[in-house]
Formats: sequence, C-alpha cells, structure tokens
Amino acid sequence: MSKDNEPNRQRTYTWEDPAPTSAANRDMQGLDFLRGLMDGNIPHHPTSRTLGFTVTDAREGFVEVTLEVQEFHANAVGSVHGGVLATLFDTAMGFSVSSTLDAGVGYTTLDLQVRYLRAVQPGHVVRVQGFCEHTGRRTAIARGEARDDQGKLLATGSTSCLILS
Repeated sequence: MSKDNEPNRQRTYTWEDPAPTSAANRDMQGLDFLRGLMDGNIPHHPTSRTLGFTVTDAREGFVEVTLEVQEFHANAVGSVHGGVLATLFDTAMGFSVSSTLDAGVGYTTLDLQVRYLRAVQPGHVVRVQGFCEHTGRRTAIARGEARDDQGKLLATGSTSCLILS
C-alpha cells in the first residue's frame, strides 16, 4: 500500500524476441516492413510494447504512430514526459525514412529535435506523423507533428538520419 492507503499501481506487458523484427526491418523493403507491423505479421519492437504505441498508418515517405496516453506516461508535474513524445517522434520520423528505403538498406538517427508546444495529459490519444522530406545516398531528413484527438498541434520535430547501405 502507498502512504495514502491506496493500492500500488502495477503494469504488466509482454514483448516478442526483437531479433526477428530487426531481421525483417533489415531484410525487407521499408514500406513492406511497416505494413507487416500494421497488419500484425511482424511484432512491434520492445520499446513500442513498453510505451504502448503502434504504427497506425504508413505510405511511402509518411508514417503515423499512435499512443493512448496513460497515467504511467506522466512526469513529475502530471503531463506526459517529454522523453515519451521524443520516442514517438524518433519512431515516426525514422520509419518515414525507412519507408523510402530498399531491402538491405538501413538507417540510424543522427540528431533529433522536438519542440513542445502544449502539455499532454493522460486520457488523450496522441498521433505523431513523420514526413520524410529527403532521402539521399548518405543521409535523410524528416519532420514530424504530434496532434491530440481534437487535432491540436502538441509538438513538432525534425531529424536527420544516416543511411546505412
């Protein structure tokens, strides 16, 4: 029991062995991999399972990840921790780059910038959309937007990725 005589909150979740997901990401064309995540043929990675977000839309150069914000996402002031939103941006923008890549071509984040505009409270749905703006031979650039279930802009982001061929 906590000091307020409330029961301690607990959370239990499971995840798949990440090796097959990583292999699929490496071996498949990026958009095919993302479609596999959406239709359940490829399991989401452990970070997705830990935070509770999923890929909900993917097209060439575009990916959306969605999170139903829970109490356990909160920081010390009661809003969503900035690191949770940063992870959603890193995923959506990175996957938007991935959606433009051929099989056997990987990527990794070089930098990530998130600009927080509004506090996000538990009980809302957050959708982060990543838009790949350029994929070159060595680097790619993407931007992102986070919106709540009312369509309000919550944060914006940008990234550059190193292309690994």
